Parts: sequence; C-alpha cells; structure tokens
Amino acid sequence: MPHSTDSPAPDLTVLIARNRPRFRTATEFVEAAMREAILEGALPAGAPLRQEDLAAAFGVSRMPVREALRQLEARALVEFHPHRGAVVAEISAEDSADIGAIRAALEPAALRLSLPHLTADDFALAADLITEMDAEADPGRPGERMGELNRRFHMTLYARAGRPRLLALVEQHLAAADRYLRFQFSALGYHPRSQDEHHALLAACRAGDTEGACDIVVRHVMQAAEQLSAFLDGRG
Repeated sequence: MPHSTDSPAPDLTVLIARNRPRFRTATEFVEAAMREAILEGALPAGAPLRQEDLAAAFGVSRMPVREALRQLEARALVEFHPHRGAVVAEISAEDSADIGAIRAALEPAALRLSLPHLTADDFALAADLITEMDAEADPGRPGERMGELNRRFHMTLYARAGRPRLLALVEQHLAAADRYLRFQFSALGYHPRSQDEHHALLAACRAGDTEGACDIVVRHVMQAAEQLSAFLDGRG
C-alpha cells in the first residue's frame, strides 16, 4: 500500500524481520523482503544493491541474493548496469505519462486504419493471446513474456493499418511501456483489469465498432498511466 508523508515506509531491517519466518527458501525470503522494500520506498530508485552487503543484512550467502535480484529484474523492480551493478529501477510517473500520451495518440490511429481489414484469423489469434495472458498465474514474474504477449495482442489488431512507419512507432512505445506494465502487475494487481479491457477491446473490434474500440484503447492506456501516477505520488 502507498505510504503518506505521515506514515513513513519501514526500513529494510524491519522488512527483513517481518519476512524471515514466511518463506521456505532463502531466495524467496530475500526476494519478498526486497520487493516489499522497493514498493514501499524503503529502497529508493537508483539505490545500489551490493550483493555482499545484502547477504550480510539478510544473513544468507550471495547465491540467493543473486537469484533474488534476477527475479526482481524480471519484475522491472531492479536494473543491472555494466559498471554499477544492480540498482533499484527508476519508475517515473512522468515517463509513464509521456509514454501513455504517445500511445493514446498513435494506437487509435492505427486501429482505425486496421480494423476494417481484420480477418477472422486475426481475431482468433488475438483471442488466443488473451487466453495465454489469462493463464499467467503470476504475471509480474515472467519477465519478457507478458510484455511480449501484450505487444503481440495489440499489434495483431493494428497490423492491417498499412502504415509501416506508424506501426513501427506504435510497437516501439508498446515496448517502452513493458517495464511499467510489469511493475503494475507486480505492485498494483493490474492484471485482471488489463485483461477485462483486452476482452472488451476484442469484442468491439469483432463487432466492427470502430469508435467504441478506439475509446477502449484510449481508456486502457490512460487509466493505466493514471493508476501508476497515483501510486507513485501516494508513496511520496
């Protein structure tokens, strides 16, 4: 849950103590405590995550720390840099809003051009991709998989626009939005709402409702950006 300025986030030592009894393996323990620390702001964006220091703080070897950091990277909560090592990922409300504004402008334009040319096979492929996303038990964890499925779903509906430069821009910004999507799945439980909107979008496309489908795309993109901004603002 977000913390207001009147309720500061607990520090890492408190979260370590809180999580220690809950998990069977050292990796699960480290990953859970660090995930909570990042989401609650105890570990701020850009903070270095040195494996030896974390191993000492958790009272474990470096192996589970290394594995936990890789899992957190898959959740878009940690980044690895060649010379800095692991750091807490920068999750910026401003960048998310910028990407959202671009997507909300480009994607309805692509859909409007594509929808009259979509085929039954296109709709079947889009439905299959929704089913694959529905089947993800932990959509914040699988790294690139959810981002790939999400991009393929949207691009399936836009692919017949006949505008290769427009589609290249759309796909570029869908890829840029992936880390925010994984963060929202991990931190905010966004997966069910996102899937409801995907089902509604596909239904509108199948019905040939161009205006309705474009409206759903805009809401889908902008409400996600607003949800993330509210979370980050509340966390302070």
